[in-house]
Amino acid sequence: MIPAHRERDFEALEAAFREMLVARGVLSDRDVEERVERMHACRPALGAQVVARAWFDPDFRARLLADGSAAVRELGIDVGALKLVVVANDERTHNLIVCTLCSCYPRMLLGMAPDWYKSVAYRARAVREPRAVLAEFGVVLPPGVAVRVHDSTADMRYLVLPMRPRGTEGLDEAACAALVTRDAMIGVAIPEAGPART
Repeated sequence: MIPAHRERDFEALEAAFREMLVARGVLSDRDVEERVERMHACRPALGAQVVARAWFDPDFRARLLADGSAAVRELGIDVGALKLVVVANDERTHNLIVCTLCSCYPRMLLGMAPDWYKSVAYRARAVREPRAVLAEFGVVLPPGVAVRVHDSTADMRYLVLPMRPRGTEGLDEAACAALVTRDAMIGVAIPEAGPART
């Protein structure tokens, strides 16, 4: 958690930067408001729809893994010039997403990043001791499962394609999408059959 005095520093810096952009005519106040509204309108349900589509459509899954940006555009999701790389969990590999420099994160698919994702502790420990971090989130992997940590950048974001839970064979795509949480698409949770956890 960011100490209150540091949070005030960040808020003051953000306000000064925004005022400078407006004063120089780069953005208007309305432009800033619209971008903030768009950011806050994004929800993890959009990413969950992408995951469920990949679970149900093998051709879409192949396209998603080959070129995540192009594949999500097929679903009407605008990622701009961003390179979206989708990494799939399987029986032998579990993927974990981090941004060691700041908190780069696929907001257009997952909504706002959780505070823990932005924390220095997560950003450092996810790389050094990913199994310990996963265990703290309740994900204990068998010793034979490799953990791959992917570091996002300003130009490239990662999304985890979790494995479809056993016991969901009778569910339709929308019901399966409801099982996919934001945390599962970051790699710190595993979807389970039954009601989705928040």
